Amino acid sequence: MIETRNLTRRFPQETGLEYTDLTFATGRSYVLLGASGCGKSTLLNLIAGVLTPTTGTVSVDGVPLSARSQRERDRFRIQKIGYIFQDFRLIEEMTVEDNIRLLQIEHVDVSGLQKLLDELGIGALRRRKVRRLSGGEKQRVAIARALIKRPDIVLADEPTGNLNYAVGRQIMEKLLDTARGRTLITVTHDERLAQLFDERIDMNAVARPIAAREGGEGKC
Repeated sequence: MIETRNLTRRFPQETGLEYTDLTFATGRSYVLLGASGCGKSTLLNLIAGVLTPTTGTVSVDGVPLSARSQRERDRFRIQKIGYIFQDFRLIEEMTVEDNIRLLQIEHVDVSGLQKLLDELGIGALRRRKVRRLSGGEKQRVAIARALIKRPDIVLADEPTGNLNYAVGRQIMEKLLDTARGRTLITVTHDERLAQLFDERIDMNAVARPIAAREGGEGKC
């Protein structure tokens, strides 16, 4: 279970954000909806430990991660969180397989690679260079890279943002299926996809702007 309490994040020269207390239950899927700039990606980064809260806590199974050092949070993210980035963050000149095998540097077991690629419908593309893939295929590789770790938590930032609705729905359904049993938190602008999730969260109601102040780092 993920819990946020009294969570705020401030940025230099910008309005900060204050979040209503949230709870994400183990094994359920959540979709975060709202306009650009309303705090969706910032919330994912706070949960992942990429950003440090200005005030408040993020806890997983009762352990306050936000109180740990950056090194400890990084280790937790590598071990427990699968993060799917909107811009894929794949190395174009490397193959699908090699992009995922890079995780072995972080001591991730990738022995289930072929099975996972098959489940995502890209098993035949294992040795193809990423630059030769379509947008939908790249997105599936990004999903595979996140799920190969068998993470307890999956965070997905606009995983279908660059795709048309038909392809995006297919990708989202595949993500939900392969992430079953894990806590899945997904950001999307497409309300048509919200019906696929267990719960939807309106970020316009959950996050509110607070006055900026000097100090802090990062970007919303």
